[in-house]
Amino acid sequence: MYPGKWAELLPDKAAIVHAINGETVSYKALNDRSNQLAQLMWAKGLRPGDHAAIFMENNLRYFEVVWAALRSGLYITTINRYLTDEEAGYILDNSEAQVIVSSRKLGEVGRALPRFAPRCHTWLMVDGTEDGYESYESAIADYPAKPLADEPAGQLMLYSSGTTGRPKGIVRPLPGNKIHEDAGPVGALQKGLWGFDENTVYLSPAPLYHSAPIGFTIAALALGGTVVMMPRFDELGALQAIEDHKVSHSQWVPTMFTRMLKLPEADRAGYDLSSHQVAIHAAAPCPAGIKQQMFDWWGPIIYEYYGGTELNGLTHCGPHDWLSHPGTVGKPVFGIIHICDEEGRELPNGEPGIVYFELPEMPFSYHNDADKTKDVQHPDHANWSALGDVGYVDDEGFLYLTDRATFMIISGGVNIYPQEIEDQLIMHPKVADIAVVGVPDPEMGEAVKAVVQTADGVAADDALAEELLAYAREHIAHYKCPKSVDFMDELPRLPTGKLYKRLIKDKYWGKTGSRIV
Repeated sequence: MYPGKWAELLPDKAAIVHAINGETVSYKALNDRSNQLAQLMWAKGLRPGDHAAIFMENNLRYFEVVWAALRSGLYITTINRYLTDEEAGYILDNSEAQVIVSSRKLGEVGRALPRFAPRCHTWLMVDGTEDGYESYESAIADYPAKPLADEPAGQLMLYSSGTTGRPKGIVRPLPGNKIHEDAGPVGALQKGLWGFDENTVYLSPAPLYHSAPIGFTIAALALGGTVVMMPRFDELGALQAIEDHKVSHSQWVPTMFTRMLKLPEADRAGYDLSSHQVAIHAAAPCPAGIKQQMFDWWGPIIYEYYGGTELNGLTHCGPHDWLSHPGTVGKPVFGIIHICDEEGRELPNGEPGIVYFELPEMPFSYHNDADKTKDVQHPDHANWSALGDVGYVDDEGFLYLTDRATFMIISGGVNIYPQEIEDQLIMHPKVADIAVVGVPDPEMGEAVKAVVQTADGVAADDALAEELLAYAREHIAHYKCPKSVDFMDELPRLPTGKLYKRLIKDKYWGKTGSRIV
């Protein structure tokens, strides 16, 4: 299943809708344009297994570019639109992309990219051009809107977000089937777990370069649904989109829930959300208090999954499972969970350790980096892999995540997991966002510090710091409580919800000038 099927059955049906201005792309237009770009890339010499890239804001053209690669047997890399030219150039060159499509809106960065990627020979730009680029619209106009003679299925090759160093290209084998034969693994999950079909109206409020948004939107289109694309997330705009477009399914990250819950009650109650049947969230564990408030507001329609771009395993938690097991990220849908200590020894139920998934064989590798691939494999079992999360399994088989291994604080020889503290302090009405980090301490090795972004209109002063420390001591064991509070105007968090905690930690450990690359 892919747009070609729906272009024949329902040519005028809306495939994608811009959530704000209502601009619509039909299935026929999506199919035709993706065919034209596929023909162009074939003429430029790209063959199955080659690479293309896209560097663009949330734009209706995004989908035709990705579909053109997927129906040509290519790997397609979506590059984070917020990166600098050096950072984006690194990914473009490392991916070995031969074709890139960018946009005039990102022209300032796009203009500098050619000097970083000499192997890329075709430079296309939508909505205008910069030096070194051809007009995308003019270039594809020269090619027929008909399928290639053969359409093997391609694959996404996405990059990790680089919160702990250089981004890593995540390579999974090409599917080996034709693009029309199935909707891929994400489509199968959408259909089996959440009831996606051709009647689905799916709201995508997040940046399309990120793994879940691009994977879910492409799969929703493969199944014949309509994607409602937000150009960027905003709280009221998301609620308005659900009402205006009769959204049935959606996907979120926990920070979006937090921001919507901080709206005045009158604003939250002012929208018709009756069409909304399934709200899915992932990307980071959701604080239990925040999720309970979302259930109180939206009802039992909230589903959660835990997994990575690597697709080395997946857990899923429906509404009723979570309400009876608050805090869980569910049970495995595929992959066998093993909880291990740092030496690889398995731990008993209830004891936190590194979360490994076991599959019959290793499902991915990191592009041109065998050492990084080996680092995520279990020392004794090459088919067990970990994404760096710490958690435990209860006696019923439900997984609970406690934190990232790299963020654990060791204070006086005791392991402290920041996530538990963050989940509690985010519930304070004067806190808009929070990061808890370990900072140098001459006696304890590390001390716990809370770095807080205050809610709008709240003064960041000593009185608030004392109030938050007292609040923490009321709700958390004293040895885990922050010893101090600092304030930031805005925490370094991307629209994907990803917090670049390393940038916060580096300031306290003397690593000035650090940045994400």
